[in-house]
Amino acid sequence: MKSLKNGIRFECQKSGECCRSRGIYVYVYLSLRDRRRIARRLDMPTREFTRQYTEKTDDAFHLKHADQDCLFLKRNRCSIHDARPMQCETWPFWVENLKGDIWNSEIAKNCEGVGKGRLYSADEIKKIAKKQDRHLY
Repeated sequence: MKSLKNGIRFECQKSGECCRSRGIYVYVYLSLRDRRRIARRLDMPTREFTRQYTEKTDDAFHLKHADQDCLFLKRNRCSIHDARPMQCETWPFWVENLKGDIWNSEIAKNCEGVGKGRLYSADEIKKIAKKQDRHLY
């Protein structure tokens, strides 16, 4: 990965690839705020959304079926995009993704939006990454 200090170009290509499993476990973690927002979008009580769509692992809620494509991926599009979880909103700028080996082997390889679009400065990227961490913890 080129140095973060030079920034990163990224623009979502709306391919749905970040919502696909690729045969590995990928937890989409959900804060209470996420669960409330998605439940409202689906016009259901938060408790019912939580029961129907989530599981809890190590005291953290996440979407069910972490080994499959996202439950809300329909025709290569997010069916809850306007209420998507913070984890999805901050993609690909997660702290763990910004490590050189992860970025080069997984993110840049599987995300068509990397290297395209506007240039995010190092400060912007750090703020986005922190936003997700603050939201979940």
